[in-house]
Amino acid sequence: MDLPTPADLREARNDLGLTQSDLAERADVSQPLIARIEGGDVDPRLSTLRRIVNALQEAEGSILRAEDLMNEPVVSIEPDDSVHAAQEMMDNWGFSQVPVVRDGTPLGLIGHSDIRRRSETADADHVGELPVDEVKRDAVASVETDATIDEINDYLDHNDAVLVVAGGETIGIITEADISAHLS
Repeated sequence: MDLPTPADLREARNDLGLTQSDLAERADVSQPLIARIEGGDVDPRLSTLRRIVNALQEAEGSILRAEDLMNEPVVSIEPDDSVHAAQEMMDNWGFSQVPVVRDGTPLGLIGHSDIRRRSETADADHVGELPVDEVKRDAVASVETDATIDEINDYLDHNDAVLVVAGGETIGIITEADISAHLS
């Protein structure tokens, strides 16, 4: 069993967004002791180190990550499919948008608003026949499964949805509704 180094403890605390005071309170030790341990000035007793590691693990478990929030499997459409097929898919599933994916790689999103916007142009009579690729939004946010809720929220401030990818494959999707459902 490898014991964490002072740098490991500091990195874990920072990754969790905890201050030294937060960690000290969770581990029931003093903040100066945390500072001295992280600085390498003192070797803690094993029981103290165990309390600190347990506090970090508990904090880690309380963080929501993409894998906890995502909907899977992803219902998606190919870029060569027709807009009519996308509209039908959204209506059947009750979605307002669906990801456009080719071979597992996210390429964009298409939603009711995109179709409506395109319907207001000169080719309005033929929008349903167009390929999804001509109507979709190219901008799409994607995160790995271990992305935190804070990272996801940052993306949702500027995007309608966030796609979750693993190994280059789209495996999940997160929307504002998913965040709200977990927070309520």
